[in-house]
Amino acid sequence: MSTLTIRLPDDTAQRLKSMARSRGLSVNKLVEEMSAQALAAWDTEIRFRTLATRGDTQAALAILERLDSEAQSEINTGKP
Repeated sequence: MSTLTIRLPDDTAQRLKSMARSRGLSVNKLVEEMSAQALAAWDTEIRFRTLATRGDTQAALAILERLDSEAQSEINTGKP
């Protein structure tokens, strides 16, 4: 396990402490969880970008169009 020291504005540090306290966590655990979420989002973006470079743009756009149409239909009818 590594130790990381960061500098934060006092207000930000206080807000993180308050947030951690409200969730019943230490600031360390809160930052650890937030880091895991940020890294998962980053990994997803990288995977998407990698797949996108290998994909068929027209097919992808057709799928998105179909999904948009279905979503709009659900909104209009109130049915999934």
